[in-house]
Amino acid sequence: MAKSKEKDRLQKTVNISNRRASYEYQFLDKYTAGIMLRGTEIKSIREGNVNLSDGYCTFHGNELILHQVTISKYTEGTHYNHEPTRDRKLLLNKRELKKLKEGAQEQGVTIIPTRLFISDRGFAKVDIALAKGKKLYDKREDIKERDVKREMARDRY
Repeated sequence: MAKSKEKDRLQKTVNISNRRASYEYQFLDKYTAGIMLRGTEIKSIREGNVNLSDGYCTFHGNELILHQVTISKYTEGTHYNHEPTRDRKLLLNKRELKKLKEGAQEQGVTIIPTRLFISDRGFAKVDIALAKGKKLYDKREDIKERDVKREMARDRY
């Protein structure tokens, strides 16, 4: 009976997105990377207890590290529970890492996580984007475009 309760609590599909990222940044390039996790982190992700809003990525040597992504502690975890805001290594091909490193060295460009999901094989993956910050007038233009699209959709129906 305990196993059925646990299966009900854990989600089959996890799709956690950073909605604020598309408002704050213009995406130049997107990649999908694996994450190196420890212990109870995957169970906490399956519960949906992740906050991507403050996350960013940096290079340490030739490794891409994910910072400031909060994976909350697993509720059923014991003293083996993980640290919520620890840095996590991202897994990419060498050529993808090289492209990201070259792109991130430009002025005003950063690497941010946009979405965290569970793949078909059960692995946690994160979509990252090479992004450039938007100016205030760019944000206003996006709001206007969204409003125009919404009005056109209303007129069709």
